[in-house]
Amino acid sequence: MTSIAPVFSTSNVERWLKHYRALGFSVDAFDEGYGFASRDAIELHVSYNAEHDPARTAGCAYVAVDDADDLAREWGAVQGGRSIAPVGTDYGTREGAHIDPDGNLIRFGSRRS
Repeated sequence: MTSIAPVFSTSNVERWLKHYRALGFSVDAFDEGYGFASRDAIELHVSYNAEHDPARTAGCAYVAVDDADDLAREWGAVQGGRSIAPVGTDYGTREGAHIDPDGNLIRFGSRRS
């Protein structure tokens, strides 16, 4: 295996792509119902779901990063969604999160030095 691309759900593909562009991803729409976001080695897909409900259909992905604090500062400045500052874990990482406007969760972490 060489890669993985989680597929998130959204009620508005155009809004999702705009939000992920603001997070620093390169984005592209396949059509009105499907899109892609990529940054470095990370690729996310999004699919339109007319019945999207963040409590039932939102997704989650975990991303390993070089510096969780740097990414948290970058994403914390983006309008829309909600960012959660990194904290130290008892298993040697610093982990934070970002929840997009559709309730999809990206958790991210880096090893503590």
